[in-house]
Amino acid sequence: MDPVMIGELLAGLMFFGIIGFLLLGFPVAFTLAGVSLLFGAVGMSMGVFDPSNFGALPNRYIGFMTNEVLVAVPLFIFMGVMLERSNIAEQLLLTMSKLFGSLRGGLGMSVIIVGALLAASTGVVGATVVTMGLISLPAMLRAGYDPKLATGVICASGTLGQIIPPSTVLIFMGDMLSGINSQVQMAKGNFAPTAVSVGDLFAGAILPGFMLVGLYLLYTIFKAITDPESCPATPVPADEKKDLWKEVIVSLVPPLLLILSVLGSILGGIATPTEAASVGAVGAMVLAALRWRLSFAILRETAIATATITSMVFVILLGASVFSIVFRLMGGDNLVHEFLSNLPGGTLAAVAVVMLIMFVLGFILDTFEIIFIVIPITAPILLALDVDPVWLGVLVGVNLQTSFLTPPFGFALFYLRGVAPADLPTSAIYKGILPFVVLQVIAIGILFAFPQIVTWLPRLIAG
Repeated sequence: MDPVMIGELLAGLMFFGIIGFLLLGFPVAFTLAGVSLLFGAVGMSMGVFDPSNFGALPNRYIGFMTNEVLVAVPLFIFMGVMLERSNIAEQLLLTMSKLFGSLRGGLGMSVIIVGALLAASTGVVGATVVTMGLISLPAMLRAGYDPKLATGVICASGTLGQIIPPSTVLIFMGDMLSGINSQVQMAKGNFAPTAVSVGDLFAGAILPGFMLVGLYLLYTIFKAITDPESCPATPVPADEKKDLWKEVIVSLVPPLLLILSVLGSILGGIATPTEAASVGAVGAMVLAALRWRLSFAILRETAIATATITSMVFVILLGASVFSIVFRLMGGDNLVHEFLSNLPGGTLAAVAVVMLIMFVLGFILDTFEIIFIVIPITAPILLALDVDPVWLGVLVGVNLQTSFLTPPFGFALFYLRGVAPADLPTSAIYKGILPFVVLQVIAIGILFAFPQIVTWLPRLIAG
């Protein structure tokens, strides 16, 4: 048999083999690296590729460790964990519930707004879902909310950190798409390709993020009108209303200033994402100190949580690097190129198929696992078909937000299940997120039909 055909066959078997081992419960990073090395050894024994090609692996690892952009990831994680420890989320939720509680669906709307603010100031999905689950869920259930609506609102708004900047997913995708776009453009003969930065993806994600918040709010309003018993009003006592405006200012102004200083400096070109993340990390400690919540114990907890989350993500990235190199050496990228290029419907059909594959993988894999596996395989082909890299990155981000919501491995569902009352059935959580998954699909369709929603702001900033 032709070595090229053997390599492509092994590449396909390796991809499905990795999915199979992950479903059996093996650790992601070690599965990616171990299965890839196993198939790589088979490929080398069959003469599919030269073993010396593995020499690229150390250089890639060193590249990750010396990449200044990726330094922003632990800094943003530190900022998010510190803000969560300083009880900013708790104060925001309590204040917003007083502000909107007198309206039907007001508690739900307040959770969505706070979820958006926390996404823009922390970007840590797990911390947001757990915090809102601990504070909002008991209050919503006591107010008579339908458990399905309450859990759905909390899970969906908690995952906004996946797409609203500063999203760690967008940082990784921005770095990956920048390198891939440069390679594709140079292969086409353009030796001065237009740069794709993390700031571009941040700018492109702002309007889609607002759109998702708007869809969530519209659904809550729809429920308040059509099924008022599912989200009753919770009138605020008169004595608590008296100084409510002061509470709103105290709760909103600090995180808004932090958001503006971090995102504004990136979008305005004043600071790189790493520099802005450093400002955010220091700003989070300042806010914690102003609330008398900054202590050595909290700093130690935050540092340990940051190291744990960062290590998990980067170990997956290292394992995925082994996979992408072996997959490419065995000709898997040619197989994917032929498949996507020959689809009826051209470029848009190719993008739609990749989005569908990612959506399905979201049922069984985590967001980082998907982007580290799928982006290196499919992005070169899609960018070679003249797909806008910023539009592609944001579209992937919105799509993969559903991976936190879709069973059986939706992590937002697990986070909420861990802090929800024991008498709340898990089925209520699963049923509650279904309307929001539909809203996610609608959002993907809107962005697919109107790419300008993503590309307008980055082009405006670029002049």
